[in-house]
Amino acid sequence: MVGLKLFNTQGGVTEVVPRLAEVEEDVQDLVEAHMEKMLGVTFLASEYVIDCVDGGRIDSLGLDVNGAPVIVEYKRGTDAGVINQGLYYMVWLTNHKDAFRSLVRDRLGVTAASQILWSAPRLICVAGDFTRYDAHAVREHRRSIDLVRYRYYGSDHIGLETVASVTGKSASPRRVRRRGAGLPTIRRQDGPMTELSGAVDEVLTGLGAGVTRVQRKQYAAYQRLRNFACVLAPQQTKLLVYLKADPKAVGLVPGFTRDVTGLGHHGTGDLELQLRTERDLERAQELFRISFAAA
Repeated sequence: MVGLKLFNTQGGVTEVVPRLAEVEEDVQDLVEAHMEKMLGVTFLASEYVIDCVDGGRIDSLGLDVNGAPVIVEYKRGTDAGVINQGLYYMVWLTNHKDAFRSLVRDRLGVTAASQILWSAPRLICVAGDFTRYDAHAVREHRRSIDLVRYRYYGSDHIGLETVASVTGKSASPRRVRRRGAGLPTIRRQDGPMTELSGAVDEVLTGLGAGVTRVQRKQYAAYQRLRNFACVLAPQQTKLLVYLKADPKAVGLVPGFTRDVTGLGHHGTGDLELQLRTERDLERAQELFRISFAAA
């Protein structure tokens, strides 16, 4: 956001000057009211009081699309203590799973409460700005942390920028040998679909800064703040990938792409890709980029 200049082109060109919120609560109220669209997180509770010796209130609690618990902390401007404060709340959360499970059960039902992904709790810090030391600090923690910078533009627009994003304990993706600067080379000794899955992993994680990978039993989710791709476990003859891209905005190709809007499936996304060969992966790259941009 710091380097972005926004201009209104109605009746000439006028710069729209970015600004911070008047008070921290303005940002919190807006995000909580639209948390699913803005952060990809289902809102659960605001100003949640924690029961411990030092006390405290968690600004927002939520559950992301992969079932991971999410703590959201807000600061109007730059605050060196926001990360440590959030980490303090994360320790409380992981030590009081029953309390969070009860909250999810009350808000979202028994099924959601039984599928919480405790291996990957997340902290999202939304602030006016962060220092370079903040971005360095999150890389030193074994936690999933997103630093998100906000800016208001005029009275009708707000921008969110991911400054840093780190995945905690999720398994490190297996890298495969690259063929020059092009697609990853697919080696066949482990089976074509397994190797194709490894190549897809490399392409998705290489789309840009801030991509994190979350492993669930049925699928691997690739996200910025929100999922942009979900890759299911390899089948015998094909690999299924679900993208955030709008199926109506792309030309569907039978046997390669399918609109699954309203159809039940593991993972998230309304556009299904069926990958069988390295050629299919090459064809899919533009769709990967579209989905990445939409997340």
